[in-house]
Amino acid sequence: MTDTNIIKVTIAGEGTREVNAGTPAIDVLADSLSNKKRKQVILVRIDGELRDVTAPLMADCSIEPVFPAEDNLDVLRHTTAHVMAQAVQELFSGAKIAIGPAVANGFYYDFDYERGFTPEDLEKIEARMQEIISEAIPVKRKEMPIAEAVDFFRAKSEEYKVELLNDLAKAGEKEVSLYSQGNFTDLCRGPHLPDTGKIKAFKLTHLAGAYWKGDEKRPMLQRIYGTAFYDKKAMKKYFAMLEEAKKRDHRRLGKELDLFSIQEETGPGLILWHPKGAMIRKCIEDFWREEHMRRGYDLLFTPHIARLDLWKTSGHLDFYGENMYSPMEIDDVQYQLKPMNCPFHIAIYNSRKRSYRDLPLRWCELGTVYRYEMTGTLHGLMRVRGFTQDDAHIFCRPDQLDSEIGEILDMTLYMLRVFGFDRYDIYLSTRPEKSVGSDEHWELATGALKKALEHQGMSYEIDPGEGVFYGPKIDIKIRDSLDRSWQCSTIQVDFNLPERFNVSFTGDDSQPHAPIMVHRALLGSIERFFGVLIEHHAGAFPLWLAPVQAAVLTVADRHNPWAEEVAAALRASGIRTETDTRNEKLGKKIREAQLRKVPYMLVVGDDEVEAGTVNPRTRKGLQLEPVKVDDFIKLVQKECEEQLNV
Repeated sequence: MTDTNIIKVTIAGEGTREVNAGTPAIDVLADSLSNKKRKQVILVRIDGELRDVTAPLMADCSIEPVFPAEDNLDVLRHTTAHVMAQAVQELFSGAKIAIGPAVANGFYYDFDYERGFTPEDLEKIEARMQEIISEAIPVKRKEMPIAEAVDFFRAKSEEYKVELLNDLAKAGEKEVSLYSQGNFTDLCRGPHLPDTGKIKAFKLTHLAGAYWKGDEKRPMLQRIYGTAFYDKKAMKKYFAMLEEAKKRDHRRLGKELDLFSIQEETGPGLILWHPKGAMIRKCIEDFWREEHMRRGYDLLFTPHIARLDLWKTSGHLDFYGENMYSPMEIDDVQYQLKPMNCPFHIAIYNSRKRSYRDLPLRWCELGTVYRYEMTGTLHGLMRVRGFTQDDAHIFCRPDQLDSEIGEILDMTLYMLRVFGFDRYDIYLSTRPEKSVGSDEHWELATGALKKALEHQGMSYEIDPGEGVFYGPKIDIKIRDSLDRSWQCSTIQVDFNLPERFNVSFTGDDSQPHAPIMVHRALLGSIERFFGVLIEHHAGAFPLWLAPVQAAVLTVADRHNPWAEEVAAALRASGIRTETDTRNEKLGKKIREAQLRKVPYMLVVGDDEVEAGTVNPRTRKGLQLEPVKVDDFIKLVQKECEEQLNV
């Protein structure tokens, strides 16, 4: 007769052993770990899922120990958030807890406290947290029926927890888990570190306000942000990166370099491009258009508004209505600012009959769109209300899809390299639960995306169920010079819009067929990409992109005629040039040009006037040999050419 209390546990690299059901995972691992190693275990993986080290093993499974690592920082930060909440409630009587998750690069906790918190309070909280950590208090998990949990938190006057529990009950949950350390208990799914002593480095960073559940009609809570790492060296590196990020902040540099502004009088989230910023944008757009035409695309221009019915047909009114501006009435007909360009491109496609011989059609547009974003979410160039998409749509036959996706990927990587991005993470998002289109179409499209990625030798992760409802997609997230990730490029296959707008082509069998529509953005939005560029290059743009490529600086007034002659020759050759003929010391002129991030400074004095030369130096302070103007022009042209042929 089989003993039902005995289970088989497979330990990574150690084989299988039999233990009693209910044995804590860490006890099963004990024999396979040294005492030193056992103390370093912070979690276990049970059948691939992260769990507490004390999790009881109830059925046959595989387990492995988990040690501190980048991929489990969220658990460390979540536990640190609980320690912070414990410290707050011990120090500030009457403070009620709301939610306290781990987030990107840290954690936060929301509190309801009548007087609010001050920066001085953060110092007190940190000190108490350090005491809690030094006590190495065990973190314990307990399962509890929801009704019992409601009574527990109601007795503690924690109404936010009671509300969350009632929400879970309405969703059909019967039981919840609670985590405690010392006298602090919170509703939480876990997992958590085994004890507070495992927290080695943390810092509370700042305060903010946050409405309960993000609803401005609900109470305003006090939010405390912090971060945590497994060692002090990693935390020091993180804060050094933050300091560097502050120096590179596109909002600060945008003002210092006079690139753009956002003004309350004009409206939040609406960008005013200043001359130097506009020049960079022109360079981006010129390069973008020329590269598209070189690769067989045709340019389109479409209106900023359209009849409201167009957005009903496209489905945008149903799916994106909350992000669209209110319609305007013209001649008793309602019109809508466009949130996307796609329906216009389809309208052009449907303007006449298409044959299989016409395909593929590759159409691109730098189309400005408008989307409503809540004021609190707006952030410089990164989150705006009016922006220009580097949009393109390809209409192709099923047999052309593989090659088209491959061409798009090749173009994407080339363009990113030109702008200085050679590191990225790639995700292939597959069919979500709610979707349109046949299984055959989804398999065809997903297979084409996979094949193109593999043909390019690009490693990628599958993001299951995260495709858009109308088709699978590839997302490319670029990494900047500070190793931050930015979503820019996307390739999406669409079965929905062609069906909604009855898009077709006549096949070689003289019958109508639906083309496959590919949505594609390489840079995302020009505004957001420009913000990323500013921070990536710290405002020191590559020569081909710099708004001013050369500044001619005079030593004295008598050198002004030659300086103007040099500047005229440079401008005639297409080099963006400015002169500084002020009656100022040369050192000041050089310093100011460096602050403006000008790639080349050309000093002209008596020797240069006499020899018909210029004396170049770079913004990094490198002094070059004096050269003839024509030779300097060739130097700039060669450098730009090399930057565009990476």
